[in-house]
Amino acid sequence: MASSLRQEPAASPAWFASLAILGALYVAPFVFRLFAHLALYLRRPKDLRRRYGAWAVVTGPTSGIGRSVALELARRGLNLVLLDLNAANLLEIAETIRSRHGVKTKTVLFDLSSVATPQGDEAMARLREAVEGLDVGVLVNNAGVARPGARYLHEADVEAWVRMIKVNLWAVTEVTAAVLPGMVERSRGAVVNMGSASSEAIPSFPLYTMYAATKRYVAQFSRSLYVEYRSKGIDVQCQVID
Repeated sequence: MASSLRQEPAASPAWFASLAILGALYVAPFVFRLFAHLALYLRRPKDLRRRYGAWAVVTGPTSGIGRSVALELARRGLNLVLLDLNAANLLEIAETIRSRHGVKTKTVLFDLSSVATPQGDEAMARLREAVEGLDVGVLVNNAGVARPGARYLHEADVEAWVRMIKVNLWAVTEVTAAVLPGMVERSRGAVVNMGSASSEAIPSFPLYTMYAATKRYVAQFSRSLYVEYRSKGIDVQCQVID
């Protein structure tokens, strides 16, 4: 009686299986990030008013990133408290926001480099008065100083360094401390600080030493603040730009 012979498939070599596993492990993080980005892109935009509150505070809203942020927050229905050192520019952005998006605005004239002076104390008092009783849910610490640009430390004017430190570091801290109590009371809020790749993406940033150092403070300030306040319903982000 004839019998049919069936050839069994050869077993895959062990090295091939090992390479397949290593390849899968290598690709997995990229696939995960791809799906995470797709989910972020496809999901519905968050209702910021419902999640955080009806008002946002934005520093440096008259140009650049600050202006774009202020207009986007207004487009999404938030009323705005705007802080800047130029009265005419403040008036222009406030009128633009109201005419385009029909939200409320308040303006606070505040030269952030004046913190820790009598003039700065007066401006901080105006800020506290402006936000008193408002449902402030978002704070964007956007204002910053990058000048005098690329310089050796000993070649730059000391007053320029002091101004940079006051705006990029000191004012961020004081404005945040002024707005946080209301968020804590309402158990919700978001603080967004503008950081820099100069302090995050590279180990050193020569000729921009003071700028990178101030932005490093902002990054660490944001991380610690997030841990400190997350149990109180407050989100904290440091957005890396540059």
